[in-house]
Amino acid sequence: MSSNAPRLTALDALHRSLGATMTDFAGWDMPLRYGSERDEHLAVRTRAGLFDLSHMGEITVTGPQAAALLNHALVGNIASIGVGRARYTMICREDGGILDDLIVYRLAETEYMVVANASNAQVVLDALTERAAGFDALVRDDRDAYALIAVQGPESPGILKSLTDADLDGLKYYAGLPGTVAGVPALIARTGYTGEDGFELFVAPSDAEKLWQALTDAGAPVGLVPCGLSCRDTLRLEAGMPLYGHELTTSLTPFDAGLGRVVKFEKEGDFVGRAALQEAATRAEENPPRVLVGLVAEGRRVPRAGYPVVADGKVIGEVTSGAPSPTLGKPIAMAYVDAAHAAPGTAGVGVDIRGSHEPYEVVALPFYKRQK
Repeated sequence: MSSNAPRLTALDALHRSLGATMTDFAGWDMPLRYGSERDEHLAVRTRAGLFDLSHMGEITVTGPQAAALLNHALVGNIASIGVGRARYTMICREDGGILDDLIVYRLAETEYMVVANASNAQVVLDALTERAAGFDALVRDDRDAYALIAVQGPESPGILKSLTDADLDGLKYYAGLPGTVAGVPALIARTGYTGEDGFELFVAPSDAEKLWQALTDAGAPVGLVPCGLSCRDTLRLEAGMPLYGHELTTSLTPFDAGLGRVVKFEKEGDFVGRAALQEAATRAEENPPRVLVGLVAEGRRVPRAGYPVVADGKVIGEVTSGAPSPTLGKPIAMAYVDAAHAAPGTAGVGVDIRGSHEPYEVVALPFYKRQK
């Protein structure tokens, strides 16, 4: 196998047996869709969907100074996460640019699991390893130790309850607990990237197929379907969730992305990027750069990443993600636009789609919020 061949998840043969359309994503061969991406999307919104997310990068940090290391390496206050809880955070460069957005789980007093995006897993691993110098803590690459299966959608709690005796009712959003699902040991996390209630199950790769099959069987009566990366993208877009490489890049700070809330200046000790981020915070308050907004099409043409956003014949921003929204029935986009045009309802905003200025309505994010 050449080093350029995409990596395969533990569920690769199963995806192919289900007739999945496969695609190379961040060096992994991943299912794009099994049938209609619109049907998969709507299944997650109304029933449940099953995802293979084994391409995500798990990095374990252990040791007496694990919390201190992560507080130094990341922008969040990691030391304040309770055991069994998780937090969304970011890792930045010294200049404040975003290297990746992460979820950090505190598994035990001195043990954390950092989950990075597939495309950035090596970058995050290298940065954490480098930043660990001088700390009594160990950074371990656990990407091969886990398969990750997500079940998302309003029916997901019922499906999972039928397969585990873990206390799912007591499991809050952004929490994780060890348990057994269908006889398989798992870290059960109530997290997800779809805007729906759901769970992410970290298991040994050798157990992945058994767990996928059990979830498929348990979900069949309520309409659970396997789902690919294509509908994962439209689901997260409707939910206003950023995607690294689109809404988040090294040329943006968390404040530029409207996610300054993840930066915790009040935590103890210095952290990588602090000085640059303080400047970015001040700049964002005094003279906001471009602001991330939602755009809803009045017509049918779909905006794509990189298309210019225009008003009065001038370019005022750029689309970062765009797609048809199955839930709204119209094309939608996220875009960074000049602050003067960022207020919901701002008139006269369009997207330049191959030379034609298509009218768009500026809306607040997210486009879709589930009913609690």
